[in-house]
Amino acid sequence: MADEEKKEETKEKKSGSNLVLIIIIVLLMLILVGGGLAAYFLLSDNGDTKQPNMSQQAQPQAQMKKSNVARNSDLIEIGPIYPLDQFIVNLLSEGGTKFLKTKMDLELSGPELTAELDKKKPLIRDIVIRTLSSKTFQEVSTNRGKEKLKDELVDRINAVLADGHIKNIFFTEFVVQ
Repeated sequence: MADEEKKEETKEKKSGSNLVLIIIIVLLMLILVGGGLAAYFLLSDNGDTKQPNMSQQAQPQAQMKKSNVARNSDLIEIGPIYPLDQFIVNLLSEGGTKFLKTKMDLELSGPELTAELDKKKPLIRDIVIRTLSSKTFQEVSTNRGKEKLKDELVDRINAVLADGHIKNIFFTEFVVQ
């Protein structure tokens, strides 16, 4: 009789320890899966998550490589540079707690544009400040966001120029806090 009770206690201990072991394994798996998902979402690009349209999907690889080569060759021969003073703006947010500190240089189409930029410097600074302060942290924190910001600034500044155009903008400082 005592032997039978010991066997039953041993079986209960084994089944209890197996149950605890299974629970621990399941919890570890959940933690690993949760950590993996968290890492994926935190490390993924926070830029536009829209699906590319069909024309972008259908663009052949050769054409994409060709456009990258064209961009790189544009950077080999840089035009005259017009430096702008530093900008410190509040980024668009609910609490107004994010700041952007940036310094940028404008690549000009020709040296004749320098005189016009000197005359219109307050207007250019206003355009840059209004454009920067209309952006959120998420919009300017990715490379894609910075490229879109450059394109937008180039378009807005070129709209007020008569003697030439801005070819490119180079950020020489870019700090978000």
